[in-house]
Amino acid sequence: MNGHKMIPVGLSNRHLHLSREDMDVLFGEGYELNNVKDLKQPGQYASEEKVDLVGPKGEIKGVRVLGPTRKVTQIEVTLSDGFILGLKPPIRDSGDIEGSPGVLIRGPKGEVAINKGLIAAARHIHMHTDDAEVFGLKDKDKVAVRASGERAVVFENVLVRVKSEFSLEMHLDLDEGNAANVKNGDLVEIIL
Repeated sequence: MNGHKMIPVGLSNRHLHLSREDMDVLFGEGYELNNVKDLKQPGQYASEEKVDLVGPKGEIKGVRVLGPTRKVTQIEVTLSDGFILGLKPPIRDSGDIEGSPGVLIRGPKGEVAINKGLIAAARHIHMHTDDAEVFGLKDKDKVAVRASGERAVVFENVLVRVKSEFSLEMHLDLDEGNAANVKNGDLVEIIL
């Protein structure tokens, strides 16, 4: 397929996904997250709950917990956040936390020191299987994406993630979005 296709952007601010075990320590045994806003990806939501991250050089207060719980705790920050914490988060696909730094997480009921799980999420596109067929793409393909405007930029090596549960959206972290002057809901084009 030739041409360009427009897709919406979702900017990702620092956040974390907690395991059930870590949530029990941070918020209390059996605690359940309070959904304040559904996210574009079905079943995912921003919760009311926030925690503090403590690194060797500094801390970041009020980091939002996203739900639902996951098998393992993963924290997604920007490279700028890593500088504040005094840590170097690797740029990784979600779930790829081996060899990543750990951090202290402080909640209202307790603290958890994880030994891995701090990453800067690689830019990626969530794509429904129907969209993938229209675009002529498959899971794990890499594409270029153009953001137009005053600070026009082409993002290379954007990972395509295809599942029937996904809703079409490109995820950039806040550092990348700000650099390109892109906001939530803006349209960018996949270059095929």
